[in-house]
Amino acid sequence: MPGGLENHLPIDNFLFSAKRHGYDAVELCIGETGALSLSATLAECAKIRDSAERMGLTIPSVASGIYWEYALGDSEKDLRQKAAETLRRMIEITNALGARTLLTIPGAVDIFFQPDRAPFSYDSVWEHAREGIAEILPIAEQHKVALGIENVWNKFLLSPMEMASFIDSFSSPAIGAYVDVANVLPYGYPEQWLRILGKRVVGIHFKDYRRAVGTGEGFVDLLAGDVNWPEVMKAIHEIGYEGPVVAEMIPLYKYYPDVRIANTSCAMDAILGRGSSS
Repeated sequence: MPGGLENHLPIDNFLFSAKRHGYDAVELCIGETGALSLSATLAECAKIRDSAERMGLTIPSVASGIYWEYALGDSEKDLRQKAAETLRRMIEITNALGARTLLTIPGAVDIFFQPDRAPFSYDSVWEHAREGIAEILPIAEQHKVALGIENVWNKFLLSPMEMASFIDSFSSPAIGAYVDVANVLPYGYPEQWLRILGKRVVGIHFKDYRRAVGTGEGFVDLLAGDVNWPEVMKAIHEIGYEGPVVAEMIPLYKYYPDVRIANTSCAMDAILGRGSSS
C-alpha cells in the first residue's frame, strides 16, 4: 500500500484499508525506523495485534527489506553479526504480533537493484548463511516462529531441489520455504517449486510476471502475467497448504495507487475461487 514500503503508513490506516477492501489477513513489514521498527516494544506490538483483531484481521506473517542492507550471508563479519542481532529482534517482534512466519532472506550473491555492489561468492554466502541460521534457529524455535526462506532475485538457492536441501540441512521445524510464485518465472515454474517443497512451504507470495520482459519491469497485476494460476492453486491444494497467501504488488501504480488494492483483492477472489469470476 502507498507509504508501506517506506514504512511511514500508519498501521491502523493500513489495517482499515485492508479490511475495507476485503482482505482477511495482512503481512506487516519491519523497518529500521518508522511505523513498525526494530525498536517496537512488546506493548506496541500487542496494540497492533489488538487493532487487527478488532477489525477481524489476522497477522500471520512479517517481512522486512532490511535484509538487502546486511544479511547473514554477507562477506564482512561485522555485517553478519549485525544481521544476526537484527534477526533475533525481528523474531521477537514477529512473535509479539502473533505471527507464525518471518520472511527471511539469508544472503545474496548479487542484488540486481544495487549495481555497484560487488557479487559475493556463492559458496561463501552458503557457508555464512548456514552458520548464521544455525545460531538463530533455537531462538526461532523458542518463539514458535518459522523462518520462511524466500526465493528472490539474489542468485542464491536457484532451484527447488537446492532450497529443499538447504532447509532440510537444519532438521528444524523453525525453518521453511516462502515461495514467491512470480519470482520463479524467469527460470522455472512455481507449481513445480510448490510440489517439490511440499510441507516445507510456510508462506506464499502472489504476484504476476511477464517472461518476455525479462527485467524488474515485468511485474504486473495478478492475472496479467504468465503465472499459471490454475496449476498454482492445484499445487497448493495438493501439498495441503492452508494459507495464508500474500499479495506482494510492486511497484505501485504511478497514479491513483489505491486502486491497485481493490484490483488485487478482486483478482485474488477469482484465483482462490471466492467470487463469481472464478
